[in-house]
Amino acid sequence: MYTFAIDAAAPKAELYAELVRAADALTGDEPDAVANMANIAALLWEYLPDVNWTGFYRVVDGELVLGPFQGKAACIRIPFGTGVCGTAAQSGKTQLVGDVHAFPGHIACDAISASELVVPVQRNGKVVAVIDLDSPTLNRFDIEDAKGIEMLAEIIADRI
Repeated sequence: MYTFAIDAAAPKAELYAELVRAADALTGDEPDAVANMANIAALLWEYLPDVNWTGFYRVVDGELVLGPFQGKAACIRIPFGTGVCGTAAQSGKTQLVGDVHAFPGHIACDAISASELVVPVQRNGKVVAVIDLDSPTLNRFDIEDAKGIEMLAEIIADRI
């Protein structure tokens, strides 16, 4: 059993540093990608305040396919270039969206989601997955959140 003492009320830099350490501890010796994604999705769900979905979409045969997550049932397949996740996968760039309803081509898997942060996970210069965070609150995510999840993506790139 793993027990982590992550303070969700800590300043974001500390919170993400602890989340990255916890993810590193959970995934460092585990070769199974699905197990690693599942544990990371659970960590994000447990310790990030004001989120209603945390998880992964994996690149499979040129499109995004739902991976391990926490939250309501979600869209299963997303084409590259479609919605926030597909845009992140196609561009290889983090997507920080304060109001998803204003995002062209947004895919509403959960109608209560208002903001979203999607970070590509890249291995050898290729996107292999995206980390997707949704919140019911407008402008929930900021640059500190993006940097924290980008650190996480770097740590896990060879483990998923």
